[in-house]
Amino acid sequence: LVLLLHIAACFVLGAATAPAVLTTSLTMTMAAADGKVPVTVLTGFLGAGKTTLLNHILTSNHGLKVAVIENEFGEVGVDDTLVKQRFDSQEEVFEMNNGCICCTVRGDLIRILNKILNRKSKMDAILIETTGLADPAPVIQTFFMDPIIKAKAKVDAILTVVDAKHILLHLDDDSLQEGARHADNQAQQQVVFADKILLNKIDLVSTEHLVSVESRLRAINKMGVIIKCSHAEVPVDQLLGVGAFDLDKIVIANPDFLNEDGGHHHHHTHDKAITSVGIMREGVLDLDKINSWIGTLLRERGADIYRSKGVLCIQGMENKFVFQGVHMMFQGLPQDPWKADE
Repeated sequence: LVLLLHIAACFVLGAATAPAVLTTSLTMTMAAADGKVPVTVLTGFLGAGKTTLLNHILTSNHGLKVAVIENEFGEVGVDDTLVKQRFDSQEEVFEMNNGCICCTVRGDLIRILNKILNRKSKMDAILIETTGLADPAPVIQTFFMDPIIKAKAKVDAILTVVDAKHILLHLDDDSLQEGARHADNQAQQQVVFADKILLNKIDLVSTEHLVSVESRLRAINKMGVIIKCSHAEVPVDQLLGVGAFDLDKIVIANPDFLNEDGGHHHHHTHDKAITSVGIMREGVLDLDKINSWIGTLLRERGADIYRSKGVLCIQGMENKFVFQGVHMMFQGLPQDPWKADE
């Protein structure tokens, strides 16, 4: 049983992260003229569909050798399990210090990037999936502040996945607003820095709602390309190797961006009202009882639960039962069989 809930204001339960790196073993080359490895930063608020997009990229037949760096918000790493397919016989997993990739663990990000970039077998691309509460700015700054990384890699695009059904709620959420708690509204910052905005889950909203969402996103980011999608299904050639990143656009909006502080690095904080709780236990679950418990939890506190996800062992079921939820929306399906040592 692995269960992770990302919970809002009234739950104060403690948080950490579980970053990882995995490598696909595809073959074609996406060569850059300057020899630098293109880096895509994948961001988006909790539950927007980042891991779904990551699965889509890794399972697409694009012929690229891609290194993926994952950084989760929560003390139990679930995303690594949710990334379904492994292509390389030598998968590498790197544990970082507790913290968000945009804050306390940027030194570990530099260490992992150096390890990837110094391999004899060169990557065609690097994809960094941030936590749902990450501000992209410090991650972007890494590729300009560190001279070794700057010489070997470059930012190709900032992709922000947006949940069409819930983004307006998050943009207006007082617990995420800058002010009383001196915290950034992470949902807004992720839209601000986007080169491409993947407006996901459009199948869950009306045409009128979608128009309102697009108008709000365009008011925040007038230059980002908006791509509408469901289940994060976007052609990979619109995501990787697109050369969409524009440093000048960011510097115009924030003249201090290339300074060490950059207006973000030392001042960015996560609102302590947003925390996570993880449950990891050995054993099997009764389907009726777990359905009743999760159903009651989401019915009574779903508005406060930004994100829920987990891998469950159900009595009488040979396969893992993987579920994901956003607020009161919930879905789950059987996936791969349990292995003997799991």
